[in-house]
Amino acid sequence: MAVEKVNSSSSLAEVIDRILDKGIVIDAWVRVSLVGIELLSIEARVVIASVDTYLKYAEAIGLTASAATPAVIVS
Repeated sequence: MAVEKVNSSSSLAEVIDRILDKGIVIDAWVRVSLVGIELLSIEARVVIASVDTYLKYAEAIGLTASAATPAVIVS
């Protein structure tokens, strides 16, 4: 992936448009322990993207295959 360098300043709308177009993933992991005893553990993954961008990449890695097939109802 090539890194583009822009000399002019960007507005907030341009930054948000770029994030929604390309997407961004924030992966955080926090562990709080005291004297070797784990008190709190938090794992979070936040994905910010437009629906179109998410579906494009989800399809590429096979996440949408189960959602695309219709459910079978047996009576």
